[in-house]
Amino acid sequence: MNSLEAAVKMKCPNCHEGDMFVSKNPYEFGKMTVMYEHCPKCGIRYEKEMGFFYGAMYVSYAFNIAFFVIALVAYYLYFETRVDWKIFIGGYLLFTVLVAPLMYRLSRSIWLQIFYK
Repeated sequence: MNSLEAAVKMKCPNCHEGDMFVSKNPYEFGKMTVMYEHCPKCGIRYEKEMGFFYGAMYVSYAFNIAFFVIALVAYYLYFETRVDWKIFIGGYLLFTVLVAPLMYRLSRSIWLQIFYK
């Protein structure tokens, strides 16, 4: 398994086998943000230093900007005359809220993959 695949599957950046999160379901209420402190397989510590995962916000921000640009281009190409912009913005905000737990986990996984090689 390569690093990109490990990041998408949210596996350990070192051994690519251990899970990063306690629950596999990112939408399980109460457990969506709970991570293991160490890899269950190889034992490396996930959080290198206090505040290490603040940088994952940059990854999440980049994903959100990319989604918005794609949605905006689609709106102007396909929906401009048929859909009011207020409905478009409301739909986009709903989409952002629904994918937030998944983006939270994915951005942390990618951030770890960047710094553990």
